[in-house]
Amino acid sequence: MSIVLGIDTSNYTTSAAVYDSCNNQMLQQKMLLPVREGELGLRQSDAVFHHTRQLPEVIEALLSGFDGRLSAIAASDRPSQSEGSYMPCFLSGLGSARQLAAALRLPLSRYTHQQGHVAAAAFGAEHTELLKEEFIAFHVSGGTTDALLVRPDKECVIYCERVAGSLDLKAGQLIDRVGLMLGLSFPAGPALERLALTAKGGYNPRPVLRDGWCCLSGVENQCRELLEQGAPNPEIALFCLMSVLSAVSGMTRVLTKRYPKRPLLYAGGVMSNSLIRQSIEEQYGGFFAPPEYSADNAAGIALLASVQTEGSV
Repeated sequence: MSIVLGIDTSNYTTSAAVYDSCNNQMLQQKMLLPVREGELGLRQSDAVFHHTRQLPEVIEALLSGFDGRLSAIAASDRPSQSEGSYMPCFLSGLGSARQLAAALRLPLSRYTHQQGHVAAAAFGAEHTELLKEEFIAFHVSGGTTDALLVRPDKECVIYCERVAGSLDLKAGQLIDRVGLMLGLSFPAGPALERLALTAKGGYNPRPVLRDGWCCLSGVENQCRELLEQGAPNPEIALFCLMSVLSAVSGMTRVLTKRYPKRPLLYAGGVMSNSLIRQSIEEQYGGFFAPPEYSADNAAGIALLASVQTEGSV
């Protein structure tokens, strides 16, 4: 049995979670980083500052509802397992995790933000058995649009190899830019979805897609052209989301042929969009997590450390 505190400090959210393997219970607390009206995200220096202010509050709130003894600490230390992957905001959570582990004399585990997303989605979808086999995972968020071949790994539980994705603008960036274009606040995903659900038009956009790799910057230009032509905001919102759906669907189609019979898992804040999720499920099946385990969170980090400590899922 293990009880693990996980910490994740992404460029969007300060989050912490406690996972109790005995009861398969996950407790979470998170706070979005504050972004000024009209801006698209934060500079890394500002993200680090806000994490420094918010993380103590998040951990205090989390542990106030926790009655138990921690057995390990874990944190995300970089965005992905790709060579050279680095982002200063993750040092905020890692630094706090190192201090707690040293003070409490507990083991410290490090994972990537992307590994955490994949593991959290598996937990939220109630399919953690995926972590014991090879599968395809999509990590689609504000900073990432990646298709991953995920394999079990003795040293870090899972290894995520990028095998397809966006070559320019990320899906979440596209959604936020179009949202700002339409007067929505950052992050724009939920509001853009609500707007799109009121649209009457039916779109079948086809963003650039070659061998599983897509380009989304042209979609932003198309949305701006629609706005300049006087198209209603709901129609522009729907066009944007249908473009993301087309890209993800196209990547899925390519990868299911390249890697047949692998389970499919969809993670990241963009994949909690109901329009995209419903269509992908109808076409390909696959597993989706509820929004609290799809958007940025520390749950996957805590789960991975528990699995590594116990040696089983």
